[in-house]
Amino acid sequence: MLDAAAELIASADAVLVCAGAGMGVDSGLPDFRGDHGFWAAYPPYQRLGLRFVELADPVHFANDPELAWGFYGHRLAMYRATEPHEGFAVLRELGARVFTSNVDGQFQKAGFTGVAEVHGSIHHLQCLGPCSSRVWSADGLDIEVDPETMRAVGPLPACEDCGSLARPNILMFGDFGWVPDRSQAELTALTEWRRSAGRVAVLEIGAGTAVSTVRRMAELASAASGALIRINPREPDVRHGRGVGVPMGALAALTGLRKRLT
Repeated sequence: MLDAAAELIASADAVLVCAGAGMGVDSGLPDFRGDHGFWAAYPPYQRLGLRFVELADPVHFANDPELAWGFYGHRLAMYRATEPHEGFAVLRELGARVFTSNVDGQFQKAGFTGVAEVHGSIHHLQCLGPCSSRVWSADGLDIEVDPETMRAVGPLPACEDCGSLARPNILMFGDFGWVPDRSQAELTALTEWRRSAGRVAVLEIGAGTAVSTVRRMAELASAASGALIRINPREPDVRHGRGVGVPMGALAALTGLRKRLT
């Protein structure tokens, strides 16, 4: 499988990475797979009977902002403290372009630029309203979180324009207030790159079927070449034989590919 995948990469003009939550697992990040996976990462929410889809909902920022910012403030601190695993370096060596549903900023931390973040980024903020389409950096923002209640303690971030509550610039469940402008600019740049990239090999990594955004992009981007490499320990199957399925985690698969390509 890895030999066939390496051949697809070697014969391509460019590489596109389509990454889901599984990309960060080898860095120690949780993937929130199912309620039990989420509660394993956040035991206090199991005690409170709160599921990921309930917390990742913008309604809490309006109705219970301390609860909402407790969840996202903890995640922001966790992502800042996490170091990307060696697989990110392998992708950088390939000169890969990135499309991801992840909001953690790990690709940028690993040295990538031009990352298309289809669901936004926890490292950027917007007005809850929103009062405008402005998006700004979360650098310097530190949210104190009570570990027992998982609620934010102290001042919460405010909109730099109107002074009302700010929220992460992330597309949440049932989200009609997300400001998409920053992400759309990245996606437009990726589309322009694809038009001139030639034959593209697509490395889909850690993207499950529950939220199919990344899988759809990977299949679309590889439709012309058939050069899809699906790295997924649980769901590696590729439809109609249009590519190679690799039933491995991200780090093992990418370091294995590096050995075959050097």
